[in-house]
Amino acid sequence: MLSLTFGMVLGFAATGTFAAQPSEVELMKQAKITKGKAEQIALAKVSHGIVRSAEIEKEKGRIVWSFDIARPGTHDITEILVDAKTGKIISTQTESPRDQAKEAAADKKR
Repeated sequence: MLSLTFGMVLGFAATGTFAAQPSEVELMKQAKITKGKAEQIALAKVSHGIVRSAEIEKEKGRIVWSFDIARPGTHDITEILVDAKTGKIISTQTESPRDQAKEAAADKKR
């Protein structure tokens, strides 16, 4: 009985955690800038860049397209956030492999 109750509590906790975050589909409905257009905007900032990952998310109260862009000859990643409603770049940040590992570990905890 204890394991059943514990599992139910975990299930409710997990449901509550995920319910607070808007789904990717919900965010895409609110976006005025397509992923393709946002990618073009982001790649224009990183010469010879290659998109390694892309996602739509809510960050700092805004809906953004987030791109991790690699460049040949370096292990650093440039993360660019493009406002999904205006197309404006709102953040450009270079992450070293160490920074990337820290971010991955933090994401895994969530």
